[in-house]
Amino acid sequence: MKTTTIEYIDAPAQLAELCTRIHSTPWIAIDTEFLREKTYYPKFCLLQIATPDWVACVDPIALPRLDELFEALYNPGIVKVLHSSRQDLEIFYQLTGKLPSPIFDTQVAAPLLGYQDNPGYAMLVSHLLNVNLNKAHTRADWSKRPLTEEEIQYAADDVIYLCRIYQLMRDKLSALGRLDWLQPDFAELSNPALYEVLPEHAWRRIKGKNKLTGKQLSIIQALAEWRESTAQNENRPKGWLLRDELLFDIAKLQPETAADLAKIRGINERTVSRYGAALCRIIGEAKNRPPIPLHEDGRPLKKTQQQEAIVDLLTAIVRIRAEENALNPNILATRKDLESLLFNNDEGECQLLHGWRYGMAGKELLGILRGELLLGIKEDKLEIIAR
Repeated sequence: MKTTTIEYIDAPAQLAELCTRIHSTPWIAIDTEFLREKTYYPKFCLLQIATPDWVACVDPIALPRLDELFEALYNPGIVKVLHSSRQDLEIFYQLTGKLPSPIFDTQVAAPLLGYQDNPGYAMLVSHLLNVNLNKAHTRADWSKRPLTEEEIQYAADDVIYLCRIYQLMRDKLSALGRLDWLQPDFAELSNPALYEVLPEHAWRRIKGKNKLTGKQLSIIQALAEWRESTAQNENRPKGWLLRDELLFDIAKLQPETAADLAKIRGINERTVSRYGAALCRIIGEAKNRPPIPLHEDGRPLKKTQQQEAIVDLLTAIVRIRAEENALNPNILATRKDLESLLFNNDEGECQLLHGWRYGMAGKELLGILRGELLLGIKEDKLEIIAR
């Protein structure tokens, strides 16, 4: 880094000059600071941008308009470098309805250099740069103004070191011939579907639902959809409406009136007053219809011995391909990934059907499952043969 002088951008003229610089660089490192403790959607509080030559912190709270900034960030000729980019990109999508590209995500790239899946930023900084990041402001309130010099330095450090990590990773991946492997994974990060939260699917994220009976499951599915939709419309945290444990209590007790609802321990009086009638109507309708099946993807509750053996066979192929590419087999595919492929191999959720994992092993595994490829042994080695 030639300089670590941090520019604080909180005036339109400063922003215009910064955007001109952004347009003239081939890549930028980006990070955001935000709050969402009191809202459903994250509140955008600070944007950090850096190149090897400069670093800036942009104050979106102070600036009247950000159109020029997003135009620069969305320039398709500029690579946007982030770590664990999903939350940052979610903010951009909510503010503009669009997503920037191309993206380089250091967390996504790290496994191809031998790191664990989804490594933390501090770990990469420590391992690659021998620097231990300051954690003093991890819980800072980034919406307050003015920010202290220490807070600004803390925020800027993330992109300062991200620049150096990106350059090291890019060079190592290029030397290994793996840089192009990541392009499908990076392209997927700019898929709007990743950032659309559908209320009708909210129940899938609730743990313990498999222990419920039919009516109870139907009720919790309906309540989860109502909670997600209401939280989105009112921009309030879901837990402020109904915590998960209350969803289970309501599903089991099945109150018919607001008075019955109010008797449930832990429920907020304001929630009963404001939403009681609607919740009871939802409960009444839900318990009179069948629930959405828990295992609608066709995966059995318990695998047969034959199915276990098939997963074992797929595991052997994964181990071979991982060894050939000097990777930990669990980075390429876990047993859960292989089970997903076996029981749901025409769907897009399994990571083996995407990006570099598909090219390295997923395509072959699908070919075996479909009977298009066969396994044989030649000179004490497993060999895949076209049928």
